[in-house]
This record gives sequence, structure tokens and C-alpha cells, in this order.
Amino acid sequence: MSEILRIPVDRELGERVYWLIKVRWLGLLLAVVLVLVSKYWLGIHLPLGALWIVLGVMLLLNAGFWVIAHRLVGSTAPNESYAVLLHIQILSDIVMLTVLLHYAGGLENPFSVYYVLLVVIGGVLTTRRAGYVYVIVSSMLWLALLLLEGTGAVPHYNLSGYRLPIRYAQPVHIASSFFVMLTLNAAVAFFSSGIIAHLREGERQLYEVNRSCRARARELTVLNERLQELDRSRSMFIRLVTHELRAPVAAIQSYLRLILDGYVPEERMTEIITRAEQRSRDQLELISDLLDLARAQDPSETPAPAPIDAVKVLEDVLDLLRVRAEDKALTLNVQVESDLPNVMAAQAQMKQIWTNLISNAIKYTLDGGSVWIALSVEEGMVRGAVRDTGIGIGPEEQTHIFKTFYRTESAKATSPQGTGVGLSIVKGILERYNGRIWLESVQNEGSTFYFELPSAS
Repeated sequence: MSEILRIPVDRELGERVYWLIKVRWLGLLLAVVLVLVSKYWLGIHLPLGALWIVLGVMLLLNAGFWVIAHRLVGSTAPNESYAVLLHIQILSDIVMLTVLLHYAGGLENPFSVYYVLLVVIGGVLTTRRAGYVYVIVSSMLWLALLLLEGTGAVPHYNLSGYRLPIRYAQPVHIASSFFVMLTLNAAVAFFSSGIIAHLREGERQLYEVNRSCRARARELTVLNERLQELDRSRSMFIRLVTHELRAPVAAIQSYLRLILDGYVPEERMTEIITRAEQRSRDQLELISDLLDLARAQDPSETPAPAPIDAVKVLEDVLDLLRVRAEDKALTLNVQVESDLPNVMAAQAQMKQIWTNLISNAIKYTLDGGSVWIALSVEEGMVRGAVRDTGIGIGPEEQTHIFKTFYRTESAKATSPQGTGVGLSIVKGILERYNGRIWLESVQNEGSTFYFELPSAS
């Protein structure tokens, strides 16, 4: 009886409790009709007072069951509470049927077969193990009633005019009635519970298949959204590459055509060639960014992490970018903690991180501004920081700043040339080496980009 019902049976426990309560109302009505018919139509002598009391008790019990079930539905009670209520109802029905049979003829009453009905209902509504418990309880109560009446321990109420008044005391009738009740209950419980167990197993399998299909549908939905996002990125990539590659090529072609057609005077030749060279350099930077993006998104292109001296890489990058800062009269401040441990990364990727962050700070800081670069250790992680006094990033734009191809409106206005892939490359590299990146920024006041990588120590 302590066996707990499982999904998908649990889903119906509340309905089963209410169904049994409704059936009991009908059973009480049928019992009242049978008592009246037996007394006033068939002329059978019955102890009406005791029978009305028993039926009244059953009515009160059923009303109590309804109140309890109603409160369970209105609360967050677990399914086990419904299962316990089902067991209590069926056991009380078996007991009350035994009491009714005692006052309605005992062994002489043909309605003793209703024990079988209760066993079937119990086995169907609850569990197989509980069904066998109901067999034992009902059979033992029936045997106890037969023995108590047969030995005179309790009075026997004969159905006068319907059965002989001596059968209830004859051992052969007691034994045969008990044997029939026990075997019939056991057989019915065995076959009905077997059928129900098979049906429940099929329902459980259908439930699992349905749950699996729903999970797969959710996965497909996520994959579909991802494919749509990739398709949008692909379309954006094509538009960007088409625009960014065509403009420099068209400019270079125009410069060369002017030179070839002789429209450029000798004194401006160097100027035009310098412009063409600048355009070609912009195009090479774009191609380089796109290649870096492809490598960052391909796990097979990511080198294995190794202990890297982040300070040495920073110094190398600063040697390359210092000229750009000087061209804009920027002040470069570098602060590095002493005895800084190495980081776990790849040297080429570490260089990309510094290059992208520092070059962005230089690009988007107005002439005469400042750029601060720092390296420190925080809770076992090596933390880098690049702060500038540039254009800054608005709060609504900060959530998109690490997306591929995204550029703020102020960035586009400050520097028309740009792909918007640098920060997404940095983020991808850091995440592949178990690092992270974040920022703090105020519009028109500047930005600070922080990143962390695991230390090699």
C-alpha cells in the first residue's frame, strides 16, 4: 500500500479521487433503494435502525472525503496525498461493506460479491501491490464476519423468507464462501492489475516519447533560431565585405586611372600614390580582421594554451602602436605589477587581444587625450585593463558591443573605416582560454575594457 504512483498515473490522481467519491454517492443511493425494496417489497426482515446508521456514517465519510479532496486541489499538496486519500477511501469502503453485510444477512447476502468490485476498483485506481492488499483485507474481513456470526460471537440477522436460517452456522458454507471469496478476489486482482499494469506501461512509454519529442522540438527551435541568426550574420557579412572591399578598390582604381591618363601633375604624384597606398592598407586590415574572425570561430584553429608572458607581449604591441598614439598626441600610461605570473594562452592570440583593445582606444580617443594600460593579479587571474578618454559607449549600446560587425553610431562618425569584428574576436579568444571580458563606459567621457585570463602558476 505504500507503493507510490508514478508519472503518468500521478497526473490523474485528483480526477480519480473525485470519481470514486461520485461513484460512492451512487452506491449509497443504490443501497438505500435495496434496503427499501427488501423491506417493503420483498418483505425481508431487516434491522432498519442499524442499517440507516451505517448508511448515515458512510454518507458523512463521503462528505468528509469530498471536503479533503477539495482542499487538496486548492493547495500545493503532493501527489502522494491523493494516493493516500484513495487508499483510505477504498479501505473504508471494504470495512463499511462488511458492516452492511453483517446487518443484511451476512453469508446469506448475495451482495458479498461487491468485495470483488472494490478489489477491482482499488487495483485499477491505485497500484498492483495495493490491489493484493485489498484482496487480503476484504477476504479476512469476510472470514472474520462469517466466523463471528457462525460461532455466535455477534448476532446473525437472517434474511427471513429469502434464505434458510441455519446456513450461516454450518462450517461447510463458511469455508466454501470464504474460499470462493478469496480465490475470486485474488483472480480478479491478478488479471485486472496485470491488464492495468500493461496499460500504464504503455501510457508511460507514450508519455516518455511525448516528453522526448517536446525536448527535441525545443532543441530544433533553438537550432532554428541559431540558423536564422547565422543566416542574418552571413547576409550582414556579405553586405559588409562587398561594401568595405569595393570602396578601397574603386578608390585605388580611380587614383591609378588618374595617373595613367596623365591628369595628376608631377607635384601631386606622391600625394595620390600615398592615398592609394593608404586605401590598400585599409583593405589589407579588413582582410586580416576577417581572417582573424574566421580563426576565432573555428576551434581547430585555436592553438593549445601555454604559459605566456603577457608583459612581454604588451611591450611588443606598444612598440608597434606607439607611433599611432604619437600622431594624435596621446599620452600612454602603462602600469604593470611586479612579479606578474604568466598567463595560459597562445602568444599570437595574446597579441591580438592587446592589439585590438589598444588600437581601439587610440582610434576613438580625440587628439591630446590619454590611454592607460594596466596589468595585475586578481584572485588567481591575470587582469588586463585598457582605459581611454575617448567617445565612450552608451548604456543601451554596451549590451551589443561584443557582437560581430556591431559598431556604435559615435564610432562610425569618428572613424568611418572599421568592421566591428575586433571586440568579438577578443571575446572569442578569451572564452576559448577560460577567460572573460567586460567594460565600464560613460558616453563622451571614455571607456575601460577589462579582461582576465587564468595564470600559469
